[in-house]
Formats: sequence, C-alpha cells, structure tokens
Amino acid sequence: MLLDPIPSPVGHADLAALEWEPLVALVAGYAASPVGRAAILAFAPSTDEAWIGRQHQLVGEVRLLVEEQLSIALGGLFDPTQLAAKARIEGAALEAGELQSVARLANDVAAWQALLREPPARLAGKLPGLSEVSSALMTNLRPLAESIERKIQPDGSLADDASPELARIRREQERQQRAIEESLRAALRKLTGEGATQDDLITIRGERFVIPVRAELKRRVHGVIHGASSSGQTVYVEPLETIEQNNELMRLLDEEQEEIHRIFLALTRLVAGYAQTLVEGAQVLALVDSLLARARFARAYGCATPTFGPDLLLVRGGRHPLLEKRLRATGGEVVPLHMELTASERQLILSGPNTGGKTVALKTTALLAMMAQAGIPVPAEAASFPVFTAFLADIGDAQSIEAALSTFSAHITNLDRLSRQAGERALVLLDELGSATDPEEGPALAVAVAAHFLAAGAWSLISTHHTSLKVYAANTPGVRNAAAGVDEGTLAPNYHFHLGVPGASAGIQTAERLGLNAAIIAAARARLGSQQADIARFLDKLHSELTELETERKKTREEQYALNLERKRLEREGDVEMRNRVRELEAKLASLMKDFEFQMRENVRVIEDRAAQQKLSKEAERRIQRLRREFQESFNQAVVAHRTGADQGDANAQPHLLRHIAPGDRVLIKSMGKVGVVQREVENDLFEIALGPIKMRCKRDECSAPPASGGDSGQGKYDPLAAARRQKGVRISVSSENAEAMRMEINLIGRTVDEATGELEKYLDRAFLAGLPRVRVIHGHGAGILRRGVREFLKSHPHVAGIEEAAQNEGGQGATLVELRQ
Repeated sequence: MLLDPIPSPVGHADLAALEWEPLVALVAGYAASPVGRAAILAFAPSTDEAWIGRQHQLVGEVRLLVEEQLSIALGGLFDPTQLAAKARIEGAALEAGELQSVARLANDVAAWQALLREPPARLAGKLPGLSEVSSALMTNLRPLAESIERKIQPDGSLADDASPELARIRREQERQQRAIEESLRAALRKLTGEGATQDDLITIRGERFVIPVRAELKRRVHGVIHGASSSGQTVYVEPLETIEQNNELMRLLDEEQEEIHRIFLALTRLVAGYAQTLVEGAQVLALVDSLLARARFARAYGCATPTFGPDLLLVRGGRHPLLEKRLRATGGEVVPLHMELTASERQLILSGPNTGGKTVALKTTALLAMMAQAGIPVPAEAASFPVFTAFLADIGDAQSIEAALSTFSAHITNLDRLSRQAGERALVLLDELGSATDPEEGPALAVAVAAHFLAAGAWSLISTHHTSLKVYAANTPGVRNAAAGVDEGTLAPNYHFHLGVPGASAGIQTAERLGLNAAIIAAARARLGSQQADIARFLDKLHSELTELETERKKTREEQYALNLERKRLEREGDVEMRNRVRELEAKLASLMKDFEFQMRENVRVIEDRAAQQKLSKEAERRIQRLRREFQESFNQAVVAHRTGADQGDANAQPHLLRHIAPGDRVLIKSMGKVGVVQREVENDLFEIALGPIKMRCKRDECSAPPASGGDSGQGKYDPLAAARRQKGVRISVSSENAEAMRMEINLIGRTVDEATGELEKYLDRAFLAGLPRVRVIHGHGAGILRRGVREFLKSHPHVAGIEEAAQNEGGQGATLVELRQ
C-alpha cells in the first residue's frame, strides 16, 4: 500500500449491517487508477479529529480543481516500490515494459508538480493543503521520463540512436544482411534454372539465412541443412558461400544484445538515482487519486462537507447514496432526510407505518456519520456529527440455523454485545426493538433496553411499533419521539419525518393498501381493542393537525416571501426618492457655494486694494475668518434642514437667498457686481433684470440685496471699497492715480492654462476696479493651447464685454484684446 493506514480507526463498527463495503465500492468507482481504487476500498471511519479535518480540507481543494475542469494525469500511477528496490540492486536491469511504466509515472508526477507550481489564477493561494502534502517532491522527474522515452520506442524496442554503438552495430547488420541476401539470390537463380528449388524465396532458420531446396535434389547444393518442412518435401539449406557471412551476422547480433543490455543497465542506474522521488511521487499521486475519487463522488451526489462537534447530530437533506444510485437507475428520486439530536436529547424513538422508511432513516444517519469520519463528503445539504468511537447496529433478521439461533435469540445476543460496547461516544441503531416475542414482554424489554442505552449516554436511534416506547419517549427527559409521515389521502408513506411526535403504525391500513383481502381487513378492524382504536384515532388526529400546521407554515413562508419582495420594492422606490433628495441637497449646497464665492471674490478685491494702499492684512484675515464661520453655519443649517425635511417650502431655511423679489426691485447681480432693476418673474425663481438698455435673466440665488448707497438706478456699479469703508474703524481711500498706475496689458507667456487663468482673473479684477475700458492679454503663439484656454476663460468672465484678436502691430494671434464692462 502506498498510503499510510487510517489512523485511529473506529474500534467497533458493524460495517456489514450498515453497508459500508458497497459504499466505498461506489466511491472507488470514481478513481482514475487501480491504486486509487485500492486506497478507497481500504478506507474506514477514524476517530482522529485532526486527520478527519485534514482529509475534508484536501477533498475541498481537489473539488476546486474539479470545478475548474482541470485534467489531473493519473493514468501512469502504479506502486513502484518493488521496481525501485530492483533498480537499486547491483547488476540488475529493468525490462523495457518496466522502464516504460516508470516513464509514465514520472510524467504524471512532473505534471502534478507543474500544476501546483503554476495553478490557474482563480486558484492562486487556495491550495495550501495540496501544496503541503506535495512539498517533499523537490526533484523534477521530467528528465528521467525523457531519457527513457528517447531510448525506448512505444513497442518496447530500443531506438537505433539509443547509443552511438548500437547505431553502428545495426548499420553493419543491415549491410551484412544485404550481402547475404545478394549471395543467396545468386544461388537461387542458379538452382532455379536446374529445377532444384522448391520456392524462389529466402527464409530464416535458427537465425541464419537459408534457401528452400527440394528434398530429392538436396545433394546438388553444397551447404548445411537447417531443417525440413513438415511434409518432408523441402529442406532448408545454408550454402557454403554464405556460412561465413551468416557467422558474421550472428556475431553482430550478439554485439547488439550486449549493447542493449548495457543500455538497460544504464537506464536502471538512472532509475535508481530517482527511486526515492518516484516512490514519494507515487504516494502523493495515490493520495490525489483517492481525493479525486471523493471529489468526483461529491460532485455527482451533491455532497456537503460535514462539521463536527460533541453536542449535535444534525442531518439536513440527507440521502442514502446506495438508495439514490438504485433510484436514479429506475428514474426515481430520494426523499431527503431531516434528523436532529442534541447532547441533552441523545435518543430518538422513531415510529410510524410499515414500509415508511424508518430503517432507511437509521442506516442513512449512521452511514453518513461513518463517511464523515472517513474523510468522504456526505450527500446532504448540511451535516454535523460528534466523532463517534463505535457504530453499533441491530438491524434486520439475524437468524442463524448454523448457530442454532432463532430470530429473537439472535437479536438478544446482539443486544448483549451492543450493551457492553456502548459508551458516551457510541452511535447505536436498533431496528424494530422488542419485536419477535410476546406482545406483553416485548415492549417491557424494549423500554428497558432503551433506558439502558440512555443511561450509558450513547447516541441512539430506535425504530418501533410499540406504544410503550412512544409513551416512554414522551415521558422521559433526553428522549425524543419522531414519526414517519403518511399521505393523508392514500395512507401511503411519504418518507417525511416529524420530530417531536410519535407515529401511528397503521398496520391494518398498510395491509389494506398492499391489497390484503377486504374480508380479512374488516375482521381485523372488528377485533381491534377500543384502547388501541382510541390511540390510533388520537395519533391520526395529531398527524392531521401536524399536516395542517405544516400547511400554515408553508403559507406563512409564502406570505413572508411576498412581504420581502414588497419590502425590496419599497426600498428601491425609497432609493429613487433619496437620490432625488440628494440632488436637491446638491443644488442647495451649490447655491450656498456660489454665494460664498461671490462674497470671497468681493472681499479679495478689497483685501488686494488695501494691500496696495495700506496693507490692512489683519482686518482682511478677520473678515475671511468671519465669512468662513458664516458659510459653515449656513452649510450646516442647509444639511440639517434637508435631512429633516424642515426646508421644504420654507424660504427661511436658506437665509442667503432673497426672500422677496418683485418687479421694480433693485438687486445686485453677484456675478457682475452691478445693480439692476427687476422687470418680471419669468418662472419660479427665475427673473428678468434690466441693466440699463440690456436685459438678462438671473436665478434667485444669483441676486442679493443692493448696497445701501453707491450706484445709480439700473446702472450703478457695486463698489466693495465703499462697503469696506462702512466697516467700523476702517478708513480707505482710492487714489486717482490708480488707473494711471494700472498697466494696460498682462503677459502670460510660459504659464500653463491653470496658472494663466488664475493670474488673469486677478488682473481683470484690478483692471475693472481701476475702470480701464480695454486691456491686452499676451499669450504667444506656441501650439495654441494657451491661446484657446485664455479665450475660453475670457468668454465667460463677468467683467468682459467682448474679445477680439489683436492687430498684427499689437501681436496678431499671439495676443487678445479685451473690452471690459463699464
């Protein structure tokens, strides 16, 4: 065996009763090699939790490879232990077939190494377990495989170029054979003319070239006779003239065999050098094949990776794999099993009708637990088990004529064995407990046996038809009832199990469903005692209520599903409303920002003027800080009002906006710094405003209250200096020389577009304050990028009335003339 034995196997396991061997045979059918199949067939449940967890991790990683549809080369896998030992023997030579087997194995190991070295991108870092178990494979076996394949041909013969000496010998053999054939053909032609030959051909006898001669004329040919035909009419003669040639050919054949043996010895020595890696590689591939078989089985049967814990036995959607295989072949379908026991309720009493699936439920639970402890994924939606140290079962008819045991005595003998082996970590399965004996004593014995296993702390599943056991389960802490369900209409089993309630055996109904004589059914019902009838009616009523409850539960789930859909719909509509509210908030914040930018721009002009006149930097800093605080307060008020909805329809929630604008009002247009007269309201928050003969449309947030003084009606220009003069303790005067000192042009050559527009904006502000009517902007020719950027900026600037390209004597395309608003 290439794989190590299963560590800490379960000591007591009734494998035959629980159909373990057919199960591992089913899984082994998914292996790619005899070695992998043998490894699976040797599997058994283990109690080593670390090993169990490791196996499930490795199976999970191989399942990733299977899902990626990656091909894992395992066709050359075999156990090379004996060949490796033979290769180490001095003077031993492996045969051609053995060497070819080694080459195929070496190729498979090298392919596995390459896969782990460069896995698909989606699996990078997701195969730590496989990488670890393969970490010992440090040597690349590809050179070994290539050396063997280069010398040995697919049919097992050595290639002519396996060595220079072999090539020389075979060339000489060909020459010698041609010489012999020529000599023999000459002899044949001579003898044919004399009528001495039987056939005109050359043949071989005893590795020597000969010609066929008629027996009665053999003395005419001088040579050595090497035999006769079966009829005796023909003898095979080696002519004297070819004897030496044949001797030379035989010598060359001997040399060839010696060289072939020498080559095989050399290849064997090469294999000996790789022997340890070959064995280790085969061990890894044997494990991989066993993992691959389990992964393929898991994919085929929809298996889940189980979990383990000492306090829970859970099977959700479990299916018996052998039953599922059989039903698949006939087009049937397995009804999934749901089973749950806890540390505080370790015993389950399962009752219900005959053919209701009770025995299958017991076997399925135990078999899935055994599979989990053997590192095999379980066919279920989810599963969790304690790690059991024993799987004990009393299932089926154990009658033995050879051992002189009746059905009852065989059960008792088996129960005695189970009672001695069961402990807290044992799983005990008892099918039809208390049957095959007196109907009075059987139930009493059954209750006593169940109580014994409960006291021992074993996890136990017991099927029964006895009412006494059902009552025992209802009245005993740590025990649960469960019922095998039946279809209310047909009374046929539906193989669904209801935990927490006992089931009705319904033997008479089952017999009737199976076609027993109606007269017998009627007589049986007449003989049924009133107590049994009352119990049957009670259980029928209970199951009817359970069915109604399940129907209500299903209806509730459907209503919950509908509510979830409605909630998601409302959430989607709420998302749309929230996006609309966010857009409203963005519009409000944009309005606040526009107002803040206007105030900052006007104050920057004042600050720059002061710096030029009196350098009042401290006062400017105080004003900036105050404006920042005011903007932050306005911002916070807008956010809070928007989140609470308090600003809906409330103009006071946006204090920076003019609340009342009516025709005839004078307003300051922020973007131009000029006062105009409102003509009319075009639409909500959009007004037509006259600036002298010019009429324009402005939004409410683009207007503010005009200054208290300065500027005439419709044409006055807002003067930030005048506003600054009204600040207490500040004295500002504008020199009449300001316009004269202001340059009429700005040179932006060498700047980027961003740098140029920043300088240009400041320059235009100063030129506008100085009252210049026209300025020149020098931007140069270049690639035209700066020219285009500057002109685009000028077109949208509020101080600019118009632009035109400069005349040739003023710079041509390298300059732009700018008309400023007055």
